[in-house]
Amino acid sequence: MDAAAAVGELRQLHEDAADPDVERMPSGDETYSALLYAEKHARALRRLPPEQQRAAALKRVQLWQYLREQSEVHQARAVDDARAAGVEWQDLAPALAVKAASAAYNKAKRLQAATLMDDAPGAEPVRRTPEAVVATEQRRVRQRRAEERAQEAAQQKHHLVMPAAQRLLQHRDDLVLDEDAEYWLDEVAEVLSNCSTPTQAVSLSRYLAAAVRALTNIERRTARPAAKTDDARLALAAAAEL
Repeated sequence: MDAAAAVGELRQLHEDAADPDVERMPSGDETYSALLYAEKHARALRRLPPEQQRAAALKRVQLWQYLREQSEVHQARAVDDARAAGVEWQDLAPALAVKAASAAYNKAKRLQAATLMDDAPGAEPVRRTPEAVVATEQRRVRQRRAEERAQEAAQQKHHLVMPAAQRLLQHRDDLVLDEDAEYWLDEVAEVLSNCSTPTQAVSLSRYLAAAVRALTNIERRTARPAAKTDDARLALAAAAEL
């Protein structure tokens, strides 16, 4: 949400209503103070048509919701920093307005839900339960470890993938291509121009595999070879073997 723009819209409504104190309304980068002003001077909007009064009230609701979400994000970060500094859960309990260390832990986990997005297909906000937050964190750890393993494997066979990719690109003009194959070969060429990091090695391997799949699909769909020369056929076969 562009909070500054929303505050600007709210200010415009107060100006349209000829609010005599509108010059005292804080600027867009002071959302909290601007909302306090709008709440205090809501009567000034009674000069506006009903639809504009409703728009102003909804804008205030929307901005308070934005601030609430932002405050949870920042409080979760403050809790993380406190824990990193060695603050115990029992010492965090009064700061989080709870009575027990376990309650402080559970509240902190619920706050973390505001900072997490479930990155599975059809992503939804993480449910505000300690169990849902822990499950999301554990899945992300697994994903990170899987990516690390993929990088390690890509690095180990990088000396094979690089020449195979270069060879396939050299014979690109001798391949039957569709839009999908063109796209993935472009990706291969892009990353191949500067392939030095583990992440780039993984990308090259994946793009080359996708290009091979696209070319194989062409052969399956047309019942004809995707390579028009022997050299191109050997280049495609080498890439497919990898």
